[in-house]
Amino acid sequence: MPGALRAGAAATAVLASMLVAGAPGTASAGIVAPPDKIVIEVATVNGSGCKQGTAAVAVSPDNTAFTVTYSDYLAQVGGGSAPTDFRKNCQLNLIVHVPQGFTYAVASADYRGYASLQRGATAVQKASYYFQGSPDTAARNHPFNGPYDNNWQATDETEWGQLVWAPCGVKRNFNINTELRVKAGTSSPSATSFMTMDSTDGEINTVYRLAWKECPET
Repeated sequence: MPGALRAGAAATAVLASMLVAGAPGTASAGIVAPPDKIVIEVATVNGSGCKQGTAAVAVSPDNTAFTVTYSDYLAQVGGGSAPTDFRKNCQLNLIVHVPQGFTYAVASADYRGYASLQRGATAVQKASYYFQGSPDTAARNHPFNGPYDNNWQATDETEWGQLVWAPCGVKRNFNINTELRVKAGTSSPSATSFMTMDSTDGEINTVYRLAWKECPET
């Protein structure tokens, strides 16, 4: 895992296992998660919302979760904003070592942040999930309309039949690409609207929950 990233003001992303009991497609209804430890490595962190020195990645001691701390993940328009400030993104490229005989998918994710939108302005939070080399992508959008001046929360949930599973028996990096986008709309060009995925109190968390199933025997 890269060691050059520094911690900033707190917006966190936590990846953890979600127990899935008796879900369709499992080889045995009694199996809820792999019995062995899951190991997560962060290959790269890239994007205008997580430039070098503005994001830090820390893996939990048991290697089953990771935290991303952002200090400059902010999209804005109006006022003195630069033309490129309306959109910010961050892509996490992960290496997930899965116990033999199992595969996984992201079943849900909870995102939180803060937004201040003028009347007539709009914003959207986006997230997509895909495995390297796979054409299957799960994407979710959450729109927000001004006037708005408060914390925001968005939840991505995927039905079992629509989950994008890691290929069995093949190691593929997993990508999570998040995006914040703000548009001035009919608001005054001199008024600033913004949306962040960060916080100063350490209570803004993004939780990624994994679903598990056994791979078919070959």
